[in-house]
Parts: sequence; C-alpha cells; structure tokens
Amino acid sequence: MLGAVLSFVGMAIAARELSVELTALQILFWRSFVGALLMPILLSYYGWSQVKSSRYKMQISRGALHCLAQYGWLFGITMIPLAEVFALEFTTPIWTLILASVFLSEKFSFRRVASVGFGFVGVLLILRPGVDVIDTASIVVLGSAGLYAITYVMVKSLARTDTPLCIMFYMTYVQLLLSFIGILLNWGAPSFTLWIWVLFVGAFGLSAHFCMAEALSRSEASLVIPIDFLRLPIIMVLGYLLYSENIDSWLLAGVSLIVLGNYWNVRSIPANVTLPSSSKNIDRK
Repeated sequence: MLGAVLSFVGMAIAARELSVELTALQILFWRSFVGALLMPILLSYYGWSQVKSSRYKMQISRGALHCLAQYGWLFGITMIPLAEVFALEFTTPIWTLILASVFLSEKFSFRRVASVGFGFVGVLLILRPGVDVIDTASIVVLGSAGLYAITYVMVKSLARTDTPLCIMFYMTYVQLLLSFIGILLNWGAPSFTLWIWVLFVGAFGLSAHFCMAEALSRSEASLVIPIDFLRLPIIMVLGYLLYSENIDSWLLAGVSLIVLGNYWNVRSIPANVTLPSSSKNIDRK
C-alpha cells in the first residue's frame, strides 16, 4: 500500500512538472501511452488470460468514466495547490458510500451517515462558498471525485468476475484511445528535457493502481485504506517545498474532517472482511 501512496504522489509531481508545456488532456494522453507500453510487460509475467472478460461493455464504460475523472484530476493538478487536489479527491469514498447504498443496496448506517456529514463539512471549509470565489478547477476536481466514485462502484461489480489486471487493461487502452481523439485538434508533445517526467507519470500511474489492487487482495480494507491517508501530509510537504504552496488553517481543518469521516467509515468494516475471489487471483504465469 505504501507503494500505491508513493506512486500517486509521484504521478502528481510528474504531472505538475509537465504542465509547464502540456495541457491536462495532453498529459492524460502521454500518461496513458506509457501505461499502454508497460501493460504487455505485466501481462507477460502474470499471463494474458488475466484480461479475459465477458463484461466488456461495462469494462469499456468504466474506462471511459475513469478517463473523464482522470482528466478532471489532472486539470486540478495543473491549476490549484496539490494539497487541495488531494483533499477534494479524498471525498471519493464518501461519494462511493452514497452510490453503493443507492445502486448496490448496501446498508447506510449511522456511522456512514456521519462519515458523509464530516466529508461534506470538510469540503465546505476548503471551498468556503460565499467567502472566497470558488475556483473552477476545485469544482472540476470535486466532480472528478464523484466520477471516480462511480467507477469504484462499477469495479465492485466487475471484481466478482474479472481480475484487477483485466480492469487495468481496459482502463489503460480505453483511456489511451479517448485521450488521443481529444488531442487531435490540439496536439502537443513534451520537449526532450521533459520526457523523463512523461515516463514517470505513466509508470507511477500504472503502479499506483496495481499496488492498490495487490494491497487490497492481500489484506483487509480496514488495515490498508488508512495508510492511503499518508498521501495528504506527504503532498502538503512536497507542495510547500517544491512549489511554495501555502497551507492555511481552512485547508487543514477541511482535510482533517474529510480524513476523519473516511477513517470512521473504514473502522466500521469488519476485520475479517474479504474481497471477491476474482480480485485475489493474479496468478503468476
């Protein structure tokens, strides 16, 4: 799980470095391009049988929604402080709770209601509507968190029949195709000095999802997910050191409530909860 945390942080830093020359959509394309080159290497090790799926329509739909969500996240990375992007992204589990209760008929307990409440208040503290002009990029990131929540609910369904590598495979290539279509009218390639960051953003993007899937398949969610909270303090420190991004009391208060809401919900997960068997079966070839 620590690998996933460092990969997500590394991807954000790489994307910020690329933003000096590339738009968010162009960064998305090159991130997907590198991921598409690395995917066959993973599959040659774990076996191409991992990508078999009888639910390709849902896989493609999930990949398209993830593409939109990833674009929103990258747009935020290029426009607003990194800590704010990560804080708003952490509302994804809260949106997932709401969607899972509606579409998957999951129980909506008092603890989960309180978790949603904490998250909502945390967002209000960060955005401060009526006090400051709300940045458009902040709204885009919040919207991308909602889209991520939809894709997570879809993954919970897909994981009953398909492997994590299968989900990653469709996500990578659907994202590559859609982002390529999107940049045809505004093509942009990084200069030679930025190609190292292209490799980083692609490699970190793929490793983040892979490490997350591996962590969740090897341990209980109640043990794994809290480690993901390390992303926030790490990105706050790096944003301050690398880009002189200020960390004000409103952001800290909002982040604290969002993390508290997420943590409280995770603590409600039984210690012996297990993931669907298909999400564990990444058998080496």
